[in-house]
Amino acid sequence: MESVPELCRRARLEQNTAMNANEAVVPSADAATRVIVYEQPLNERMRNFLRLDFLYQQAVHHHTKADPWSTRAAVSALLEILAITQRGDIRSEVLKELERQMSQLSSYNSRPGVDASRLRVLLTKLHRMREELSNVGALFMQKLRDSEFLNAIKHRSTIPGGTCEFDLPDYTHWLNLPDEVRGADFAHWLAIIRPLGDAVGELLWMTREQARSKPEVAPGGVFHLALDRDVPAQMIRIALPAGTDIYPEISGSHYRCSIRFLVWQDAGNRPVQTTEDVRFTLSTCT
Repeated sequence: MESVPELCRRARLEQNTAMNANEAVVPSADAATRVIVYEQPLNERMRNFLRLDFLYQQAVHHHTKADPWSTRAAVSALLEILAITQRGDIRSEVLKELERQMSQLSSYNSRPGVDASRLRVLLTKLHRMREELSNVGALFMQKLRDSEFLNAIKHRSTIPGGTCEFDLPDYTHWLNLPDEVRGADFAHWLAIIRPLGDAVGELLWMTREQARSKPEVAPGGVFHLALDRDVPAQMIRIALPAGTDIYPEISGSHYRCSIRFLVWQDAGNRPVQTTEDVRFTLSTCT
């Protein structure tokens, strides 16, 4: 695991940095050293967190675009967030993980070498997020679920093309309202889920920052990974140079994973497993 002093030194002080930390393509000063990171969750909690963050970022991204097609994409992401959060108590899972991270970081307060000011900033941020998410209550998304307008879009979304103009004239009317009116409505909906979305994004950033990373080689394009049973891993990350035609296919559990590296052909042909040795960077997140 990365040292806590290093973790604290690298803590973000701005929320926009949090959004950038989750990008799949990681830029560097030298374009030749850019990498693409592939992530594989190893438990149900992490799968839900990654899916929720994926959809939340989509909603935020498309909300910033002032056109009806982007608003459609933002609404679709919002409805998928409602579907995910309805299947289990993700809010409780997030609160538990916030408590775990805070407890773990608090134990380093008196250790030498720790950047106390950065650690304090990070703990304060986690405490604020926990309080916000706790204060909204367990039914904080109920207003969105009870919305007749959103429910009509949700029900028609199960039909291919079911949200077009003749199916939902009220949706079409809303989409053609001035950008500021439409944007204000969506901003209100987004504000309801923001405490959950922001907290999940922060937890994922911390999980990634604490990863143990090392270079590996997959002989003949195959790599088998045995994980520590005493320290359950939550996610593995595989970094490959951007521009390569190779990508990983990962399967397994929190005890053992198998990784095959496939060669991309094109959209009209099936990928094939490479027979070459593949060098990559493996990160294990606990």
